[in-house]
Amino acid sequence: MTPAVERSLSSGGYERERVDRASRQPNLHSLTLVATSQRAFTLLEVLVGIAILAMAAVVLGAAYVNTMSAHAAVARRAVEGPGMEYLREAILNEPDRAKVEQGGNVPLPDGRQLQWSATIEELPVPDLFRVEVRGRVDGGKDAEEFTQAVNLLRPTWSESGRRERIRAQWNEHRAELERR
Repeated sequence: MTPAVERSLSSGGYERERVDRASRQPNLHSLTLVATSQRAFTLLEVLVGIAILAMAAVVLGAAYVNTMSAHAAVARRAVEGPGMEYLREAILNEPDRAKVEQGGNVPLPDGRQLQWSATIEELPVPDLFRVEVRGRVDGGKDAEEFTQAVNLLRPTWSESGRRERIRAQWNEHRAELERR
């Protein structure tokens, strides 16, 4: 055999050295790994790289979701069209609750008519109301129907006695929470 050492390259950048430790003679039964001069990434470096990629994936995923939400909102507005905007304006500018509950017709700029009605529910917060609006747009190819609910803060719609009872209950609840 050769004088001292038989070497062969193995995967991973190490050389195998077959040596008998006691006599320093070649031995086919014992294997020792000796590091070579080739460099590789450490486990810590690999984990840091994976963590950076994971954070980038989360940021890109959130941006994608925000973009899709914005597209859905634009599509919803396109379906509702300008009729809903005019209706919101009509409801917000009406100080009389009975007239809002009665509903009505709103002429749209494109010559169509918006017929609507509303159901108003008083919420347990002073001057806060839930308004559910149902409407129909006529005058185009097909009639469009919609339903939408919105919460409005409208002091002019409240009855003064009811408002004071709700405020008293609200203040009692707040005082109870402060005592705890």
